[in-house]
Amino acid sequence: MIPYLNYKLNLKKITPVIFFAQMFTIFFVSAQQKKLSINNLQLNTITTAVPFLMIAPDARSGSLGDAGAATSPDANAIHWNPAKLAFIEKTSGVSLTYTPWLRKLVPDISLSYLTGYYRYGKLQTFGLSLLYFSLGDIQFTGENGEDRGKGRPKEYAFTGVYSRKLSEAFSIGLDFKFVLSDLATGQMVGNKEVFSGKTLAGGFSMFYNKELTIGETKNTISSGLVISNIGNKITYTNSDDRDFIPGNIRFGLAYKYHIDEYNAFCLTADLNKLLVPTPPIRDANDSIIAGEDDKKELLDGIFGSFNDAPAGNEEELKEINYATGVEYWYEQLFAVRAGYFHEDVLKGARQYYTMGLGLRYNVFGLDFSYLVPASDQQTSNPLAETLRFTLSFDFEALDDGLVKPGEE
Repeated sequence: MIPYLNYKLNLKKITPVIFFAQMFTIFFVSAQQKKLSINNLQLNTITTAVPFLMIAPDARSGSLGDAGAATSPDANAIHWNPAKLAFIEKTSGVSLTYTPWLRKLVPDISLSYLTGYYRYGKLQTFGLSLLYFSLGDIQFTGENGEDRGKGRPKEYAFTGVYSRKLSEAFSIGLDFKFVLSDLATGQMVGNKEVFSGKTLAGGFSMFYNKELTIGETKNTISSGLVISNIGNKITYTNSDDRDFIPGNIRFGLAYKYHIDEYNAFCLTADLNKLLVPTPPIRDANDSIIAGEDDKKELLDGIFGSFNDAPAGNEEELKEINYATGVEYWYEQLFAVRAGYFHEDVLKGARQYYTMGLGLRYNVFGLDFSYLVPASDQQTSNPLAETLRFTLSFDFEALDDGLVKPGEE
């Protein structure tokens, strides 16, 4: 298992990358070990550096099964699909989310997300966000168990976004990201000093949003395509051995049906795949017996990720996660949401239901989400009972509520 279960990290036996990678893989399959041989395939999860970039950071999408590429735009579109910001109706706004993360594992891990946007004219919108992941207090130990002090591992991602409408129904988005991963700075792995990992990444996104008239109601069909986290590989020492960050491609659809002027439903679904090489199958001598060498350069790894699985196309299809969700709004004041997320048992086994509520009142918005494992076998999943809280603030609504000079 993982050394930091007891708040200890043996720096001789575990590198900073595996430190995080195991957190997001081993626990998701621990309850399903008897099911790992399916159609002669075997457990073969894809691990990357800085996987916190893939965590759903806000409560709205967190209650829609982690779907968000094609839903209606809000301040958190910076994470899900930056192109959506061009369709936002408000002039400016901010959002703050706090998530107590993996509290069934340790008590002091958390994810915080601050984001804001400003619409400039009718066609373009700018956005900024800060994603902060704290792992709490960790006791570091050496290869012989000696005390090497305590630390507070943490990671940041600063993102800037530009989104522009190209037509009444279509927009594009560009995002640029700086990632800092400080897991064990100043410690030693063998004879190599550990320092903060840093990298730059970017992404490109598209959003299509078209109103349809059915009977006497106006409905909306939307789609989104997002390529994100495309950036340099990362290292924590002066070694030439670097690790991929979680490059990703996401496609989503959404359909919003207005029952009447007060009530509306939205159905949405996302497909998601990592643009990262799949680990090959190796024998006892570490020789590759199936698949391809995953020690590739950036572009080779991205394009090769579509056809490098050891078991071929059958395994490639298992690397696609899907998320579905439904959202009900009453007068754009109160929302009820539910969703489902599925990851194949051979690729991580994250499978869970989500639910949540949303409230809008004057200048404030509050969203809440809750996660439930999809089966009794996953009740020990550390993601179980995950809560997210999002507070949003609409500056335009504040301006509309102010009394102008000379008015009563």
